[in-house]
Amino acid sequence: MLVKLTSNTSGEMIMFAEHARRLFDIIGKECTARGVFTKEQLPEASARLRQAVQEDRMAQQSKEHEDQRDGVDERDEDEERAEARKAGRIGVSLGQRAQPLINLLEWTNKEGGFILWEAERDF
Repeated sequence: MLVKLTSNTSGEMIMFAEHARRLFDIIGKECTARGVFTKEQLPEASARLRQAVQEDRMAQQSKEHEDQRDGVDERDEDEERAEARKAGRIGVSLGQRAQPLINLLEWTNKEGGFILWEAERDF
């Protein structure tokens, strides 16, 4: 299922509901079929996402340091996962998922607008 977000000032974007749910949970929004980010809610929403992205980056760096300290490297992974890592196909970070929404929130806030979302059903 898709979630369509439409800014009255900055265009629109579409996200898969499963990814929108994670971002909305961080922001503190219910995942209803329709909703709004009001002008007043935009700064806090983008700040919460930015904070979560920063925490996720720090946790990932910490894990990488622990793996290096413990001697875990690509040779310990199965061959398929090691190949995928080398090709850059291992996962999408929270930052990569959140950045388009952060941009939409901030651009809309700069213009004093609001964002509506719509999905087929609650997600």
